[in-house]
Amino acid sequence: MGRSVFRFLSRQPDKPDLASEFHRLRLARYSDFEQWHALRAESRSFLQPWEPSWRPDDLTERAFRARVLRNEQEYYAGLAVPLFLFSRSDDTLLGGLTIGLIRRGASQSCMIGYWMGERHAGHGHMFAALQLAIPYIFRVLELHRIEAACIPDNQKSIRLLERTGFQREGLLREYLKINGQWRDHALYSRLAETAGGNRDKER
Repeated sequence: MGRSVFRFLSRQPDKPDLASEFHRLRLARYSDFEQWHALRAESRSFLQPWEPSWRPDDLTERAFRARVLRNEQEYYAGLAVPLFLFSRSDDTLLGGLTIGLIRRGASQSCMIGYWMGERHAGHGHMFAALQLAIPYIFRVLELHRIEAACIPDNQKSIRLLERTGFQREGLLREYLKINGQWRDHALYSRLAETAGGNRDKER
């Protein structure tokens, strides 16, 4: 796979740091607060219909620092890989992509979720992020199955998932409390075999 699709910035990094020619995914840092605060604040009305209700202190620096610490703890515990998405040209924060609910044992699966700042939406950035994240999930985390759930009337998210090879499996009734209401979600999945990530096929 060419470097324009994805590459690792360092071999076997302590923390994930994935990049293509134009995009970069990495864990959040305390120094990201100003960018994160500005982007989330200006995008609130755009994001709120698709997210859990924001806490009153959600945009404070204290809450952000707690989030960064929690993200690192979840990463080192093997539970999640919460990533920020940046433009490589100027290190502008574009959004986020979380590889969460990582299950080992017989499951070998995870759930992904993502968000995009309003001014960066519609430019293919999250599609590019998934092109980085999917090989990382199958080849580095060595998981077999990626799941994603979205509200059925979120057509943009559905088109994104279908474009990146996810298939719809069914409906999860009142799956998550979104913007104060329990909402049904469509369940999508992508398997390692359908991603070229099956290790037996690669040998």
